[in-house]
Parts: sequence; structure tokens; C-alpha cells
Amino acid sequence: MPFYEHVFIARQDISPAQVEALTETLQKIVAENGGKVEKSEYWGLRSLQYKINKNRKGHYSLFNISGPAAAVQELERQEKINDDILRALTIRVEELDPEPSPVLSRRDRGGDRFEGDKTGGDRGGFRDRGDRGGDRGGFGGGDRGGFGGGFGGGDRGGKRW
Repeated sequence: MPFYEHVFIARQDISPAQVEALTETLQKIVAENGGKVEKSEYWGLRSLQYKINKNRKGHYSLFNISGPAAAVQELERQEKINDDILRALTIRVEELDPEPSPVLSRRDRGGDRFEGDKTGGDRGGFRDRGDRGGDRGGFGGGDRGGFGGGFGGGDRGGKRW
């Protein structure tokens, strides 16, 4: 039987209990069509890279599925009908990984994400970058004519006050 990894994102305004009920419903759809959900993971409420249908966050869930293509097609069809599901992605894989996904293992490590210097270090904190040239002058700065030269003055021919 072919193996699939399936991730879906549910709307941010439903509760985790509703996501669990939605997950069980989707698992039943796979089972009714001859497939089996080998592993199910709830990744939690996470920020989206961009807005999807006015949602900035979404509940992420992962399925590892073994079953025929018809089971996955029916699952995807039902997800398109359901208004609570924003996006879904299914990928066919050679084998299913029984270990927890990297998303869960990263979350389990806890607060060791920012080791070392807590003031910014290499992550873009407050420091002199050295690539800005010399003194920038006043308001409007440098060759643009400082505060006295007006906003946008200097060599750009801006409006004088």
C-alpha cells in the first residue's frame, strides 16, 4: 500500500477540542475508504506566513496514512467542502516515520532556542553595523540637506519650506 503524509490547517477561531473532533472525523473518512491513519499529531496554534481568508494563525495537524489513493482523494474532497479547514497538503512518501515529527521534537526542547547572548548577539540586536557611512546629519541627513535645508532638499530638488 502507498504511504502519505498529510498536513492540514484549521481556522484559528475554533477551539483545540473542535480540532480534535475534526481530526477524528477525518480519520473516519480515511478508514471508511480502506486506509489507515498510522500516526496523528496536533502541532498546535501556529502563526501563518501570510493571511489566509483573514486568518493570521491556524491549528496544524499531521496524519501519516497508509492506504489507497482513493482514500486520500476522498479525504481531500471532504476538506475542500469543510469551511473550518484553510489549507491541506498531501505528499506521497516511500515509508512512514514512526518517530515524532521535527515540529514536535523542536517544541519539546523548550527554551533553548536563544542560547548565549540575550542582548541580541548574532540575531540583529543593537550594535554598530559599520555599513552606514559617516555622520548622517540632522533630520533628512547627509547629502539630502539636513533639517535646515527642508524635507527632501539637497540635490533632489525637493520642496522648500
